[in-house]
Amino acid sequence: MGNAQLQSIHVHPVKAFRALGLREAEVEPWGLAGDRRWALVDDGGKVVTQRQQPRLALAAAELMPGGVLLAAPGLEPLAVPVPEPAETITLELFGEKVEGVPATDAAAHAWCSDYLGVPTRLVHLDDPATRRPVDPEYALPGETVTFADGFPLLLASTASLDALNSLISEGRHASDGPLPMNRFRPNVVVSGTDAWAEDDWSRIAIGDVTFRVAKMCGRCVVTTTDQASAVRGKEPLHTLGRHRRFGSKLVFGQNLVPESRGTIRVGDPVGILE
Repeated sequence: MGNAQLQSIHVHPVKAFRALGLREAEVEPWGLAGDRRWALVDDGGKVVTQRQQPRLALAAAELMPGGVLLAAPGLEPLAVPVPEPAETITLELFGEKVEGVPATDAAAHAWCSDYLGVPTRLVHLDDPATRRPVDPEYALPGETVTFADGFPLLLASTASLDALNSLISEGRHASDGPLPMNRFRPNVVVSGTDAWAEDDWSRIAIGDVTFRVAKMCGRCVVTTTDQASAVRGKEPLHTLGRHRRFGSKLVFGQNLVPESRGTIRVGDPVGILE
């Protein structure tokens, strides 16, 4: 374990859009700076993800000062500023009610609607310190999260992906593999560990920043979506179901909650504290 290090860092400026690779990132209490502070909502107020719209995998958002730059096949790129403080609307994210501020530029809503072919609004999480608590079953008091699925960061390891791909190659849907890491949409990818070592971690350090390992990450249909084509297959859920079932969950990766602020960088050592 002495050689474990941070291999890559990924943020998703708009939830469900393509990941953006970074060389370094600021760790805030609710996740990496710039990660999932924006989301799309349908006309019923529900957050739209790749579960309903696999084509979101082909859309991209770049972080820029004061906003994001949206890009997607068939559309001109569009710069969207962070909205000024304004009245919030109530969104529904996996059954939770969350407050957010719609983009003030009508063109942003039209752009997103044009891409998906259904009425859609782009919404910003204005105050991540107060808007959405982490699941109280796994949280300490006051811990919050952005529009991420449930926790501030998701960690995956290259050794575990290699092991999973080996299992896929022996199975019924071997032609689906090998799968790239982006199927799992992690924030931080660690190399230099044993396969599945992360199952046993409870606290880690990446560089100078410490994290609590909150719970294993149960996986959904999004992992079967090719992030380069938006086409769905059978893997990895078929193989996870046979080899990585914990209770009712098919597990790959670990959810993290920051214990401190700081900057993490590709190449940082990863230490297992507990």
